[in-house]
Amino acid sequence: MDFKDMFESKYRSILYSYLKESNEAALYQGQKFSRKAMEHQISPEEIINVHCTALKELFPDLPQEVFDSCDFLLEVMMDYGLAYQEHQSLRDQQFEIRSEIEIAASVQDNLLETQIPQIDELDIGAISIPAKQMNGDYYRFVQDQQLISIAIADVIGKGIPAALCMSMIKYAMDSLLESRVHPQHVLENLNRVVENNVDSSMFITMLYGIYDSHEHTFTYASAGHEPGFYYQASKDRFSDLLAKGLVLGVDPNASYHQYEKKVEPGDMIVLLSDGVTESRTEEGFIERSVITDYIRKYQHLPAQEMVDKIYRDLERIQNFEIRDDFTLIILKRKV
Repeated sequence: MDFKDMFESKYRSILYSYLKESNEAALYQGQKFSRKAMEHQISPEEIINVHCTALKELFPDLPQEVFDSCDFLLEVMMDYGLAYQEHQSLRDQQFEIRSEIEIAASVQDNLLETQIPQIDELDIGAISIPAKQMNGDYYRFVQDQQLISIAIADVIGKGIPAALCMSMIKYAMDSLLESRVHPQHVLENLNRVVENNVDSSMFITMLYGIYDSHEHTFTYASAGHEPGFYYQASKDRFSDLLAKGLVLGVDPNASYHQYEKKVEPGDMIVLLSDGVTESRTEEGFIERSVITDYIRKYQHLPAQEMVDKIYRDLERIQNFEIRDDFTLIILKRKV
């Protein structure tokens, strides 16, 4: 007995059982049969045809109008069946694309993986959560004796193109060994790389800084990136970590200004992407003061616990729906 014969025989048996007993068990068997039919890509019009054939075999004395109505229903369902087949094809393609994206996301994680430096003088916490599978945000630490370089960037654009762009930025930064201690030079070099290699519709914001763990200074430059915060412990006060600079990829001759902060015991440097500041509730975007309130709430904790808890709180007030890539870094000088 081939599959078609088995299919028809099984359907006839289930139909007869339901018409005879009219119970939940027979309906459940019908649901199981439907799932099995979908697994074997049996079209709706094929099921209708089998149903009509079963009726003729089980109840040959039914009025001819009943069988005529089956023929009519079969014709009605023809276009539906074609649409169903197309839907199944699209589902298969979607599954393949999803699998490829999962692989690409895994490769991206490995390519952009960075270790958080562990030093006695500074407590560092970092979290980066993509809104979708691929992350358009990027952060990186490089420790070179007393100096720690910190980069945080955001591609204006999402998905796979943004992720590929971030991979290029990572490897471009790794090649800037000599100029790495000068944030303004790093951004100027990266700007030329982006302008020459990235589509003109895609831009990148970045903040790049160097923390000197002996002098306890933070020297930084910004390419249009979201302003962070500076917490001054002696005055228990937050201020914006302002810096001016054009986003990467707009003007190949753009120059960047370098800024410096003296970091005292208990002070904090907070770097973030716009996915943090553009968190929104039903009332609209949150105020920047909401973020500093959360930082103050958890400032007694280690830096990594701070960023984790702040993310959870911001996720909660958005009903667990993060709309943009979320990256938050806190550097806290130990007392």
